[in-house]
This record gives sequence, structure tokens and C-alpha cells, in this order.
Amino acid sequence: MKKLSIITINYNNAQGLRKTIESVVSQENPDYEYIVIDGNSTDDSVVVIEQYADQITYWASESNRGIYGNMNQGIQEATGEYCLFLNSGDWLVPGALNRILPLCKNFDIFYCNTYLSYTITRTKELRYPKELTLFSFYKRNINHQSTLIKTSLFDTYGLYNEKNRVHSDYEFWIKAIIMGNCSCKHLDDFLAYYDMNGISSKPNPSSQAELLKILNTYVPPRILADYQYWLGDNKVSKVIHWLKSKEIW
Repeated sequence: MKKLSIITINYNNAQGLRKTIESVVSQENPDYEYIVIDGNSTDDSVVVIEQYADQITYWASESNRGIYGNMNQGIQEATGEYCLFLNSGDWLVPGALNRILPLCKNFDIFYCNTYLSYTITRTKELRYPKELTLFSFYKRNINHQSTLIKTSLFDTYGLYNEKNRVHSDYEFWIKAIIMGNCSCKHLDDFLAYYDMNGISSKPNPSSQAELLKILNTYVPPRILADYQYWLGDNKVSKVIHWLKSKEIW
């Protein structure tokens, strides 16, 4: 069994898909299998896949089931100990698997830092905290592009919820990490670049409502009220903001 199943989903993004595939097949560490699920694209995506077919473990181009339906299809084909979801347009840091895979032992989830890619020349470092709490997720999600998930967790907590449009990964984190108390370890290294032109990188009222619905499903209202108070427009949050601006807190 390979240590890692890398799963890439794609729909009509041939250029981004090529970039993603090249970042995977150029990795020096061979302890992975590569799965590509295409949603029956009408551009040159299948042509790109076929060009790298001898370096892809499994690929399919079938009726588009949406982001999480296609990710679930990839999970069902995965045989690795861990899964990593690297969607078309995202790409691995050169040499990252050589540094990171040997460290992935004895934990359910490993999460690394992420480069946010806005343009060819504009990127931003996103570093995560050493410990993940509900407050961590109330403030910010962790990126699946830089997170290794033990494949068996999908048997325990189920596949991604295909009813959600953009935040089923967030729902999975809440179920597995917060409610299920899965073991997690932060690796203070950068694993991937996250393409900030994707749908999930652009918050809007619909996506925010989806997040709130997920939180209300799993977290008691009395607990959520505390987080809403601390992050809301109140004197406490203003004091914290001032202290941070002065680098006091």
C-alpha cells in the first residue's frame, strides 16, 4: 500500500490541470498513487490527462457530480494510507513530498502550511496554529490542498456531503476533528499552492450561510453564541484588535 493517494478533480480547466499534474509527477518521492477525476470536460482536459496517463494510477472522465461528488469518487478509488486533495489549478511545492511523507506517522490528520496564489507573481503565506480548536475553525478553515487525511476516516465519518456546494470539507473537519477528536499534527512546512481563483476562495452570502448551517448542525447554540460575541462588534473584540495592532497581544 502506498503512503498517499493524491486525488485531483477537474472540470474544464485544462491549463490548470496540466500545472497540477506536472507538480505531482515531478515529485521525487514515489510513495504515492495518483487519481484524476474529470467531470466530463468539454475543453482539452482529457487530452492533457492522456498525455500523462502512464504516470496516473487511475483516471476517469464521466458525468460531472460536482466538487464533492467527484472528490468522493476519488476516495472510493483510493488505496493509500492517507488522502490528499489537490484540485486542478493547485500545485505541490517542489520536493515537498520528500520532506513531509516521512513525518506522517501515528496521527489521523497532518496539516501543513499553504501558499495562497492570487496571480503568477503574487502569493501569500498562510501558516496554521499548532493546535486546532473550534475557535480555529470559527475564524478560518484549513486547506485540503495541504492536509493529509487518513483514508479510514472516511469509513468512520462518511464521505463528503454532496448537498453542500463549497464547504463539505469544512463539515468533515467539524465532524472528525472537533466532534470526533481525531488526532492532528501540524507540520510547519509548505506543501501546496492554493489557486485563489477557485470558487471556494471567494466568500459570498450563500457560502457564508452554508458555513453557518454546518456549525448550527453540529455545535450547540449556547457555544456558538460565545464565539459570535467574541468576534462580533463589541468592546472586547475592539480591545483585542487594538492590542494586536500594537503587537502587545
